[in-house]
Amino acid sequence: MSKARVHVAVVGGGAAGIFGAIACAEANPGVRITVLEAGAGPLSKVKISGGGRCNVTHACFDPVELVTHYPRGHRALRGPFQRFQPQDTVQWFEQRGVTLKTEADGRMFPTSDHSQTIIDCLLDQLAHHRIELRTRTPVVSVQLSHADNSSDNSFGANNVTSNKDASNHKADAQPSDDTASEDSVPHFRLQLKSGETLSCDRLLLATGSNPQGYRIAQSLGHQISPPVPSLCTFTINVPELRALAGIAIAPARARLMLPNAKPLEQTGPILLTHWGLSGPAVLKLSAWGARDLHECGYQAPLRVTWVPDETQDSLRQHLLTIKAEWAKKTIASISPIDLPRRFWKYLLTRTEINLQIRWADLPKKSLNRLVQTLMQDTYNIQSKGVFKDEFVTCGGIQLKEVNFKTMESRYCPGLFFAGEILDIDGVTGGFNFQNAWTTGWLAGQALA
Repeated sequence: MSKARVHVAVVGGGAAGIFGAIACAEANPGVRITVLEAGAGPLSKVKISGGGRCNVTHACFDPVELVTHYPRGHRALRGPFQRFQPQDTVQWFEQRGVTLKTEADGRMFPTSDHSQTIIDCLLDQLAHHRIELRTRTPVVSVQLSHADNSSDNSFGANNVTSNKDASNHKADAQPSDDTASEDSVPHFRLQLKSGETLSCDRLLLATGSNPQGYRIAQSLGHQISPPVPSLCTFTINVPELRALAGIAIAPARARLMLPNAKPLEQTGPILLTHWGLSGPAVLKLSAWGARDLHECGYQAPLRVTWVPDETQDSLRQHLLTIKAEWAKKTIASISPIDLPRRFWKYLLTRTEINLQIRWADLPKKSLNRLVQTLMQDTYNIQSKGVFKDEFVTCGGIQLKEVNFKTMESRYCPGLFFAGEILDIDGVTGGFNFQNAWTTGWLAGQALA
C-alpha cells in the first residue's frame, strides 16, 4: 500500500502565502498543497501596491543595511536575508519572465508598471505546480492531534486558550532551534466556515493582519503583540496648508516629538494632502513611532525643516544676499529657495509677512521669523490618516516564538508562519513585500 502524500495547507492567499506555497512545491513536487483564501480573490495587496504598479522590493542588496529598514524584526531577519534577499527576488521573477526596474529612490517595480504582471506570474506558478487555490474559504478554527492519535489537543478558535493556558502549553513544549522530528509532527483539522473539515499534515499561517489569523495562532499556543497601525499619514488642522494638496517638498526633514520617548527624525519627500501631511518622510516616522503614536492617540508636535541642506546661519545669509540683489522686487514674486511658488507664498503668510512688501523694505525681525519658519515650522498632529489602502500593521506573532531558520513555531510542530502575521514591519519602499517573499520562501523550503 503506497504512502499517502504529505498535505500542506496554507491559510492566506496574499504574497507570503502564495510565495510559500510555490516555494514548497518547487522544493518537493510530491507534496499536495492547498491555499485557502477568505476573500474573493488572492493577492489583493499586491494589486493595489505602489498605486497599482506593485513595489515588489527595494534595491538594497546588503543584508546588513537591509535590516535597518525594519522598525520591528530587524534582528530576526538578519539570518533570513542571508538566504533570500532582494537580489534573489529579482532573480526569481526574472527566471519566470518578469523583469524589474529600479527607480531613483531604490524602489523596484515590474517594467510593465502593472501589478497584474506580478499577480499573473504567481498564479501561473500555482497552476504550473498544480497547487489548489480556494477563494471565499474562511477558516473558522484549527484543531490539532498528533499523527499517532496518542493525544488530541483541541485548540480551535472557538475554544481559544487563555494566555495563561498558552504559557503552560509553551512550558511543556520546550522550544528549540531544531525542526521537530517527523514522528512528532501533528495533523491539523481545519474547520471551514462552510461547515467542511479539511485535514493537513503541515500548516502555514500567512493571514497578514487579519484578526482571525491571530486568533488561530493564539489558540495553538502563541502570544500576540497587540497590532497597531504602522504606515499612516498625519492629519494637520491647518486649512491653508491643506489647500495646497498635491504639492511635494523634496527633500524636507521632519522631527516627531513624542511624549515619554526620544524624538524621531526622517529626511525625504513630504507630500501636502487634503488632510495634512504624507510622503516617505512622514510614513517612515509613523512606522518607527508606531507604538508611541498609538499610545498618545496620534497627537504630538511635528517640526518640519523645509530646507534641510541649510543651517540657520547659511539660510539667513542667503536671504540677506537676496534682499540686497532683489531689493526692488516684491517678496512673493519669486521664491529665492527651491520651493514651489505657491508654497513659498503660504510660508510668507504663515510668517505674517505682507506678500506685496519689497525685499528692500523687509524688516530684520521679519527676516529672522522667516528663517525660523523655514527651519523649524511646527504643527500639531490631530490624528492619523490611513495610507491609502496599503495598510501595514505593527504587531503579531512574537518573534521569539518562531524558529527563523525554518519559520516553524517553537511550540507547535508542523505550524509555520510567514509575512505580516509576524511582529515584523518595514518602512515604505518595497520592504514589507520583501519580508513576505523571504519568510514565505523559508517556510516553503521547510514545509517541503
